[in-house]
Amino acid sequence: MELSEEPQSKDEIDLKESQNDANHDFVFGEITEEGPNYRNVGVLGTVILMMKTQIGLGVLAIPTTFDALGIVPGVICLCAIASIMTWSNYVIGTFKLNHREVYSIDDAGALIFGPIGRAVLSVSFCLYWIFVSGSGILGISIGLNAVSTHGTCTAVFSVVAAIFGFTLSSVRTLGRITWLAWVGLPCILIAVLTVTIAVSLQDRPASAPQTDSPWVSDYKVVGSPSFTTGITAICNLVFAFSGTPGFFAIISEMRDPRKYTFALLLCQAGVTGVYIIVGCIVYYYCGSYVSSPALGSAGGDVKKIAYGFALPGLIVTTTICSHIPAKFIFVHILRGSRHLNKNTPTHWITWISCTLGVAVIAYIIASTVPVFNSLVALIGALLGPLMCFQPMGCMWLYDNWSKEKRHARFWLVKASWSIFVVVLGCFLTVSGTYGSVVGIMDAYKASGGSAAFSCADNSNST
Repeated sequence: MELSEEPQSKDEIDLKESQNDANHDFVFGEITEEGPNYRNVGVLGTVILMMKTQIGLGVLAIPTTFDALGIVPGVICLCAIASIMTWSNYVIGTFKLNHREVYSIDDAGALIFGPIGRAVLSVSFCLYWIFVSGSGILGISIGLNAVSTHGTCTAVFSVVAAIFGFTLSSVRTLGRITWLAWVGLPCILIAVLTVTIAVSLQDRPASAPQTDSPWVSDYKVVGSPSFTTGITAICNLVFAFSGTPGFFAIISEMRDPRKYTFALLLCQAGVTGVYIIVGCIVYYYCGSYVSSPALGSAGGDVKKIAYGFALPGLIVTTTICSHIPAKFIFVHILRGSRHLNKNTPTHWITWISCTLGVAVIAYIIASTVPVFNSLVALIGALLGPLMCFQPMGCMWLYDNWSKEKRHARFWLVKASWSIFVVVLGCFLTVSGTYGSVVGIMDAYKASGGSAAFSCADNSNST
């Protein structure tokens, strides 16, 4: 008679599953010393990476968003977008745990919609992150112009930014990039707080009329924007929280994906708090004379100091936003082959080609749409909802549409919410893209507007 094994506790089962996960991955295959360790991101590292995909470029456009909407509607819309994004991010975690073979949003699209879903979301994912990387390159060029007082042609600074992005994003794993996020996040926060404190102490913002008479901020409690201005401001908020599609890649490289939700809640609470505090204070003291990016609002030496601190943060943002699409392309090219997790010549040639290609395209985008606020709005409208709204609603419905689950408590409410998120995403995509395109055309027509591949100083835009 065979002796039965003693029943294992939940902690023992969890430990055994974690050990198995550490040695084998459904996406990356066997994790060995012969190649990079793709599963090496801890909980704190996850929080930092999540925050860094959001706090960086998005926060610099929050004050101008409040200028369009007014402080009260701005805060309400910000909290609404934050709530929707937090739900979307949560769905990513549950979907990944239910389908361990899913690496990115296109894998989810393939499960739900087949090859067409994979194709649409693959292209959209790559375009989205490359556009965000382009906005990072634009932000770095603005920072270099500000610090050097336009020391050379802006096109040269854009090339330098692209080189930084290519070099650092070529680090192969997010686990090794995490230390960069630990440096970049505090830098961008210090820069933003420096400007926030400076504008509260100064007599007036840098772009306000410099007269002897006292200056009073013309901030609006409730704004009255046109449709295009209002929808563009909403899309800026979408962009500020739209690190969402990158969270698939982050959870895929976590040591223990089951701790993802805890890390997510810490991240979203911190990001939302920073956005509200910075947006309200900077806009309250600057009013309609707030700059975009917001770091230029204080002007003079404060502007140089702020961008001096911000540059490492902007470089790290560009690094992460270049790494994610490059890794996406790399994994899809080599998935299932020994070259994915072995240090072979094919492995290195493919990887460097991916990071270089992303950097070149991002540089072209940054040089073609050289108006920061317009580029941010275009990304948030054209690609943001498609990456953060519709797929997540469909993912929840896919996992919870069976007859058994329809009897669950509040199922109808949850399903209705998921459908609402899909519809809202479609509306923002169409209307937001229209509004952002109109904004870009107006920026080109305006006097002093930057031209594509221009040498003009881009650090004085408002």
